[in-house]
Amino acid sequence: MLNNFSSDPIFTPEQILENRGRVAIFIDGSNLFYAALQLGIEIDYTKLLVRLTAGSRLLRSFFYTGVDRTNEKQQGFLLWMRRNGYRVIAKDLVQLPDGSKKANLDVEIAVDMMALVGSYDTAVLVSGDGDLAYAVDAVSYRGVRVEVVSLRSMTSDSLINVADRYIDLESIQETIQKTNRPGIHPPHNNNSPGVYNSPVPNYVYRPLSGMSMLEENGEQPMSH
Repeated sequence: MLNNFSSDPIFTPEQILENRGRVAIFIDGSNLFYAALQLGIEIDYTKLLVRLTAGSRLLRSFFYTGVDRTNEKQQGFLLWMRRNGYRVIAKDLVQLPDGSKKANLDVEIAVDMMALVGSYDTAVLVSGDGDLAYAVDAVSYRGVRVEVVSLRSMTSDSLINVADRYIDLESIQETIQKTNRPGIHPPHNNNSPGVYNSPVPNYVYRPLSGMSMLEENGEQPMSH
């Protein structure tokens, strides 16, 4: 299994990039959030897009997330994503019997991966959900190369086994996390990992409405 460009014993980094062709990115927003939470970082979505594309031609980058349409802060975050390189696929949260809310977008991810076969050469799947293993295997048999990016402790072996390349999110965290800017200091609140205090109101992505998908005093991704 190929873990990263530098340790690949067979191909050079240039050969890997050349063989990727056109890339389509599929990001499970909730899965990525919890992986980042485990690492204690906040994702910089501009850096993430650059890192996952890695110089290849990008067809499209999809971001799948549950949504509370009454949450204006969340809508602001998703608007930023749409205007900065992402195609947002949102699904209304459904309340479960225990009172929690959840939106499962595995079907949407699988359908989009299959529907676009022929338009892309390499799929980059940011998820560790084993329920997607069958879809990954199916697109592989139709000639697509699949790279899975996720935190190892949160990734199903069945998903890794059908991927052409696996990248542990921990190995690339330095290149995709937000950095502390001058004048911005980490908060003392340990319940907000990766969120920084700022002179102006900013927001951070949360996957479930009960966690307030966008909170004040987090650092909003900046467009340049």
